[in-house]
Amino acid sequence: MEIVQSAKPLYAIAVSLIAVLFIAVSGKRPNLREFCTIAAAVLKFSIVVSMLPTILAGKVIEYSLLTILPGLDISFKVDALGIFFALTASFLWIVTSFYSIGYVRSLNEHAQTRYFIFFAVALSATMGVAFSANMFTTFIFYEIITLSTFPLVAHKETPEAMKGARKYLIYLLGTSIAFQLFAIFLTYYAAGTLEFSNLGIFNNIRGEGVSDAFLIATFILFMAGTTKAALMPLHSWLPAAMVAPTPVSALLHAVAVVKTGVFVVVKVVLHIFGVNLLAQLGLGTALAYFASFTIIVASIIALRQDNLKARLAYSTISQLSYIILGVALLTPSGITGSVMHIVLHAFGKITLFFCAGAIYVATHKTKVSELDGIGKQMPFTMTAFTLAAVSMIGIPPLGGFLSKWYLIIGAIEAGQTPIIVVLVVSTILNAGYFLPIVYAAFFKDPNPGGHNPNAEYSEIPNRKSQIREAPVLMVASLTLTAIGALLLFFTPSVFLVLAKMIAESVTGGN
Repeated sequence: MEIVQSAKPLYAIAVSLIAVLFIAVSGKRPNLREFCTIAAAVLKFSIVVSMLPTILAGKVIEYSLLTILPGLDISFKVDALGIFFALTASFLWIVTSFYSIGYVRSLNEHAQTRYFIFFAVALSATMGVAFSANMFTTFIFYEIITLSTFPLVAHKETPEAMKGARKYLIYLLGTSIAFQLFAIFLTYYAAGTLEFSNLGIFNNIRGEGVSDAFLIATFILFMAGTTKAALMPLHSWLPAAMVAPTPVSALLHAVAVVKTGVFVVVKVVLHIFGVNLLAQLGLGTALAYFASFTIIVASIIALRQDNLKARLAYSTISQLSYIILGVALLTPSGITGSVMHIVLHAFGKITLFFCAGAIYVATHKTKVSELDGIGKQMPFTMTAFTLAAVSMIGIPPLGGFLSKWYLIIGAIEAGQTPIIVVLVVSTILNAGYFLPIVYAAFFKDPNPGGHNPNAEYSEIPNRKSQIREAPVLMVASLTLTAIGALLLFFTPSVFLVLAKMIAESVTGGN
């Protein structure tokens, strides 16, 4: 594989950090501040796209920043998996930035400059994780994501927000320091390096005096230390973080935090342990069944949630585990489905959260039971919600069908019939917690008695027609991401090519 030396990954990381300075000094001039945010987002995406032809040509981009100790560097590597994640995150940051402008201005949110500053830092750190060449660099940026999103979760500064943010920080920072950092130390001690390898850092170490018990313990520590992936039982931080503004929830669930968690799990499975070693140890099967448990239980809990954001949060916990399940199957199709679900879930779930935020801005409704007839009052928003929900369920012609299709094929390749059952049952549960919302929105009449007392028109049912869509920036954003969820079914080409490249590189095409 040809290696190309370039500083572009560093530029992609740095651009939004530089933008932080401009956002900070232009805080009293909102138009300029938000122009800096959008400009940085567009520039970041442009840099990422400029690296795509090199990766599609089968090459890898590398850049070393600093050597701490032999085998311990802060360095970057852009491969198919890294650019897949970076393309998804950088594009959706552009959309989320426009949506955020409409959201914070409509609600006259306080501390807007701080809000945009920490958004920018979080996206820089996300790029850092995407382009890390080793686990040491990954860990640094992984922690920056936690620290930079803490003020976003706590943004409202209410007692509830501070409680949710503290839980968020304790879970994410505490487990990564207690478990993931220890696992990184054990990996460096045993292998003498933390550089990611397509075969896995541990691939040839099993016969060199390293026991199976050591490897199993290290794997468990990695999984326990990657709490951002929200595997049960280390998941309760995620619903607690729903106290954040809706664009932050969208960022947490679709772009930065949770996607970083599952991305790190994928890196650990494929590039630290490797497909062959995990198959020999039986750890792939164990992880697949652990993920299956999370998929089913989180879906059942989602059915019981009346708060819309809480229902979406438990849906995320379930959907994230599809990514872990796919890679744990250790088969080409399973890995392809796992990677594809990163982008397909991102577009679907960010649309759903955008819709939840639009509903709140326009009507101040937060509960599923309050949404009767809202599709007639907010047709663009609820049509986008419907498209995203159908994608999450996995029904064609929406993109979510593709990842579930590959996951089912992957389960067949692995000879795991119970996993197919899990996928079918979870799809039924997905329909169970999404379709009633769609039905109520379009086919039921508004019920004034079930309205939020804070709703603008809840006490004037005869004026229901006066409820309008959210501001145009918000509606345009959620419409764009809903269209993306649709187009990814018909034209998944670049993402599907990258996903297949990833699967082939770690399985040898077997």
